[in-house]
Amino acid sequence: MKQKVIVAMSGGVDSSVAAFLMKKKGFDVTGVFLKCWSDSKDFSGECTWKNERRSAQKVCEKLKIPLITVDAEKEYKKYVVNEMFNDYKKGITPNPDILCNETVKFPFLFEEAKKLGANNIVTGHFVRIKKFFNGKYFLQRGSDESKDQSYFLYRLKESDLKKLIFPIGKYAKPEVRKIAKKAGLENHEKKSTVGICFIGKTNMKDFLKTKIKPRKGKIIDPNGNVVGYHDGIYYYTIGQKIGSKIDLEIDKHSDDKRKLSKWYVAKKDIEKNILVVAPEGHKILLRKEMALNDFHLITEDPNKIKNRSERKGLKVYSRIRHVGELIPSRLKYNSQKKRFELFLSRAITGVSNGQAAVLYKNRNVFGGGTITDL
Repeated sequence: MKQKVIVAMSGGVDSSVAAFLMKKKGFDVTGVFLKCWSDSKDFSGECTWKNERRSAQKVCEKLKIPLITVDAEKEYKKYVVNEMFNDYKKGITPNPDILCNETVKFPFLFEEAKKLGANNIVTGHFVRIKKFFNGKYFLQRGSDESKDQSYFLYRLKESDLKKLIFPIGKYAKPEVRKIAKKAGLENHEKKSTVGICFIGKTNMKDFLKTKIKPRKGKIIDPNGNVVGYHDGIYYYTIGQKIGSKIDLEIDKHSDDKRKLSKWYVAKKDIEKNILVVAPEGHKILLRKEMALNDFHLITEDPNKIKNRSERKGLKVYSRIRHVGELIPSRLKYNSQKKRFELFLSRAITGVSNGQAAVLYKNRNVFGGGTITDL
């Protein structure tokens, strides 16, 4: 009897090749499409669920496997979209993809696998799983570093890894497309989704305005000079370049050098409703220390890591953004404040509260947490 698996089908080439590879290996494959967001006149419709399901259906028909559609929209709005708005209102920048994987995507897939009597869940993520000699399971970065998606999956548990399969993690993206083309899959050249899918081509600021009302405030430079006015501190992210693309202009008064410089969002003072901006290279844009909320470890014992990291700290590599640079860092546990703290080997730009800091030991995903002030 064939081993039964379900494959999360998104309509894209990665999940399609994952399904193809599992079918080729002789598994009993069922495709599962999660409907998280309906068509809406409020958004561009560029990434609609109907179009994506249609694409997934064509692949499943080609592979001669069934496709089940699971409605997760209610939970997606509650746990991802509403939470995203709440975070933006607080002035922090969340990562909805991580939240979706933890609260919606994988919980729904595990539930569906249970209903269908499937042994494993398969997805088209560019990550790998390795079982070590001691019986421990570790999540590892994908072979293609430019497409590695481990950043979005750091909140998985070791018990999850025992049931998950990531067939394309050992391939590079061009190889995946080549496999799809050879298999006769129509979506072999389909572009990958960039950004938050349900927003489509709608401007992020316009999207936020549907729930968060504008609130005018001052924009100041590092010296406290007023250089302009913003229409809502929540609409902007630390590290964003000032200019017409984010609908934010400032008066670069001062010397010619500053006028020619590129300027970026440096800080947000929520209480005073003030946006702080600075020219490229200014020290206020740099950050190397942070605390980590909701700290999570995939395989390691939290108590052992607390003890090991409390004094000298634990050497790790940190990734502050998806496929961002892996930075040598030191993880410390602060027993007085009962929290983990992260110290990068050098200060970098674009570190924003609410985003994830994901930690690595060699190729293994160690864990991570949500960035907040130290």
